This record gives sequence, C-alpha cells and structure tokens, in this order.
Amino acid sequence: MKIFHRRDGLRTVMAVGVSAAVLALAACGGGGDATPGAAVSVGADGTDDGSQLTLWTRAPLEKQAKLLVEAYNKSHKNQVTLTVVPNDDYVAKVGAAAGSKGLPDLFAADIVYVPNWVKQGLFRDISANIGGLSFKDSINKGHLGAGTVDGKEHILPFVLDLSMLFWNKGLFKEAGLDPEKAPATLEEYAADAKKIQALGKKDVYGTATGLNCGGCLVFTWFPTVWAAGGQVMNGDGTQANFTSDESKKVFDTWRDLWKSGAVLPSSKDETGATWTAGFTEGKVGLMFYPATLLSSTKFDVGVAGIPGPGGGASTFVGGDGIGISKDSKKAAQAWNFLNWMMSEEAQVEVLAKDNDVVSRGDLASNKYAAQDPRLVTINEVAGKGQTPVAMNFQQGYNAPNSPWLSLVRDAVLGEGSKLQSNNEQVTSVLSQ
Repeated sequence: MKIFHRRDGLRTVMAVGVSAAVLALAACGGGGDATPGAAVSVGADGTDDGSQLTLWTRAPLEKQAKLLVEAYNKSHKNQVTLTVVPNDDYVAKVGAAAGSKGLPDLFAADIVYVPNWVKQGLFRDISANIGGLSFKDSINKGHLGAGTVDGKEHILPFVLDLSMLFWNKGLFKEAGLDPEKAPATLEEYAADAKKIQALGKKDVYGTATGLNCGGCLVFTWFPTVWAAGGQVMNGDGTQANFTSDESKKVFDTWRDLWKSGAVLPSSKDETGATWTAGFTEGKVGLMFYPATLLSSTKFDVGVAGIPGPGGGASTFVGGDGIGISKDSKKAAQAWNFLNWMMSEEAQVEVLAKDNDVVSRGDLASNKYAAQDPRLVTINEVAGKGQTPVAMNFQQGYNAPNSPWLSLVRDAVLGEGSKLQSNNEQVTSVLSQ
C-alpha cells in the first residue's frame, strides 16, 4: 500500500495486513539469550562499552530514526547500525527474523501491531527499567499501554504522530469567521465548514475526509468520540461500541455535512492515497489532519485538538513504539540507547529541534516548541489522546473491506439503517 504526503500517523492505522503464516512463524521463534518476553533488569543507564547494536525501523520513520541514531552515535561509545525497511515489507521481515532467531537488538513497531508482537514474545520485558525512570509518569500513556501485557511493559515511544484539527486561516477570514479561533465542538466544526462552503468559491469545500479509507477514519473520527467522553471499544478491544450516543452524533454530523455538499466530493471514493491533498492545496477550509504535515503546509493554519459533540479535545496517538528484541544478547547496551532516547537531550535537542512531537508531557513546552505555539498545542494534546488496543485491529478496521468501513459508509452515505448489525460485525471480527 502506498501512502502520499508523508502521512506517518495514518500509516499507523493503515498498516499492511499480517498473514496467519507470518504470525505463526513469529510466535514459534526461540528466545536468543533468554526466553521470549523474559525480563530485562540492568543498570539504570545501561552499558556504554563500545558495543555494536542493530536497530530496524519502517521507512515512514526514517527521518526521525536517522536523527536519533546519528546523535546517539556521536555522543556514545556504543554504535547503532540502522536498517530502514520499506513499509510494505516490514511485517514479513520481522516475522521471518523472529522465526529464525534473527531479530535485531532493537526494533520499532507500528503501535497497532505492538500488542500482537508483545503477546508473541518478540519484545523483552523492560518494566524494571521503565519503572526506575524519574519521569515515567510523563511518558505518553497510549504507547506505554499498547506495550503492556499482564502489567509488564515492553516498549517505549519511538516516534509519535497525532491527528489534529487544522483550519485554513485565509478561508476562515473570507467566511467571516475568527481565523484565530478553533471550533470548540463538533457542532461548531460543522457550522464553520458550511460557512466556508457558502462562499461559493470554485473548487473550494468546507471540509474533507477519506470515506473509503478505514485507516483515515480511525485516525480522525475515533478522537471525536473520545473528546466527548465516549469509547469506541471495550477495554480489551474485543467489542465495538459504535451504537453509543457519542458515536451516533458523530455519524449524524458527517451525514448532514455530506448531504449539505460541504464535504469535498472526492472524499466519497478516497482510499487514503490523497486524502490530505485538498487541504494541502488550500482548497479545504478545515479538516482533521496529521500533525506531521504542519511543517510542509505552506499557508497560515491554525491547529487544535479534535473536538467532540459538545466539546472536549482528543487525538489518535499513532506512530511507533520501540523495544529490545527477544533475540538480543546486548540488553544492557540496548537499554543505554532507550534510556538516552527518552532523555531531555534526545527529546528536545533532537526531536523537538526538528519540529517533531516529544514523547514526554513534561517537555511539551520546550524551547523549540515555544517558538511556535501550535507545536506546544500538539505536544499538550498528545497527553489527552488515546492509542486504541485490539489484537484484531487490522482486520476490524484497516482492511479494505473491513466491517468498520461498511459501518461508516452506511451511516454517512447510505440509509443509516444498519448501525446495529454493522456494529455487531465489527465486534465479531474483534472478538475472534
């Protein structure tokens, strides 16, 4: 699957499906110097003794991974060799390596795959060392939670990407809206979209989305439910909750927007390849959009958390987590890298300096973010967001013919009469 416009966060929710064969291969792999999932307990800082370490990451995160590895290598005796794998090949490569005891010392994982890979024992338990971090309570809880099984933590955030509300300040001003004020509720969002549509400008629309793209909709619509205090699933990700009042209000709002003509028409058939293009080209007034695109959006935009019916703010915390593999024989050295990666030096002087989101809430208002209040907003909203966890996330939500996609298309584009049965179909897949 090819992705357009560096949509790192959307890649999180549009990852390539994992075949049963790959999962089985990964699950039967042996344990390197320890049994799969065995606990790591090393010194607080790990060991920096000049060891050679290996690290794998997906291509969407190449920029951030290179920055972190280069900075670490310049300041440590240990040296990390980075391997960047094409996104579409990553799952198969990890599965094959796990089966042959050939995983690298460290590897990053799309956050929606983390629960499966932790369950299979591909990551070592690093609870003891994470628990010893003085700033543990400020680490992004969505990523930590995705890697926690039976109370044991296995990963740290590698790179975060968030869904946010973006609006075109120029179009807001033309429509008589306050260009410095974000819509505080989903209802205000819809009203603002209609006002921009009422301008009657050729090829300009109020809003846009990806109505044939399960990943786009997960990334941007789940937060509208969370913002209103609702949940899209039960705690263990085996039961869908799209018949809730909060979800119904979201679907009704978008159904009305579609009928009013305020949604970019190509949204109906958008499968994900160009879902952000309309806004990026200045032809859409406001939309829920990947935070990573802020630096490449060439006109003046406002940024806020995604509002829900009645208010609130949330975000889908996507990106990748990273941990020590079951096959690594250099756990102390690998922890040295992870410990440094979470330090203020790495989070601020490497990631924040490059306009990336930090993984620690206590560093949200750092000196680089302070130069652009929008970056502070993104960092702060990260702490209000969620990372949904479900073992069958891919099949339930991201697959081209997922029951979630059928649910949304009926609720927004169809008669809207199948919500209950479609919700049951999502639950059926999640609970398998």
